[in-house]
Amino acid sequence: MRAGEQEGREYFFLTPDEFDQRIAHGDFLEYVTYGSNRYGTLRSEVVRQLESGRNVVLEIELEGARNIKQKMPEAILVFISPPSVDELRSRLAGRNTEADAERKVRLERAEEELASQHEFDYIVVNKAVVQAAEELERLIKSSL
Repeated sequence: MRAGEQEGREYFFLTPDEFDQRIAHGDFLEYVTYGSNRYGTLRSEVVRQLESGRNVVLEIELEGARNIKQKMPEAILVFISPPSVDELRSRLAGRNTEADAERKVRLERAEEELASQHEFDYIVVNKAVVQAAEELERLIKSSL
């Protein structure tokens, strides 16, 4: 958990055993190991939101997006891209939330993901957070 994050708001933080149990019960629409962490999208949370009439925005990586698209073909995929690999490197270093080895793994994976942008319905370049958020909001509203 990073500073400022809260249980149930940004994520549900699970122990490794809890995560394994959720996998065994088929509770995830998708899950992946990214760096030294595991992330997943709980099916129950997505279904709950959809059944209440809300759209769902997932912040997931390439493998997860592929899995979601396979299980939910109607999903619209948006790739949030850094302006460049150098800028991404600078941002990760500035966050200072990972060790150098973990940051290296993230950058290697990011380069693979950048090469797969063509699999997405839309690409938003995150030059500035406010601008990227506004563009994403326009995409969501235009898809309704």
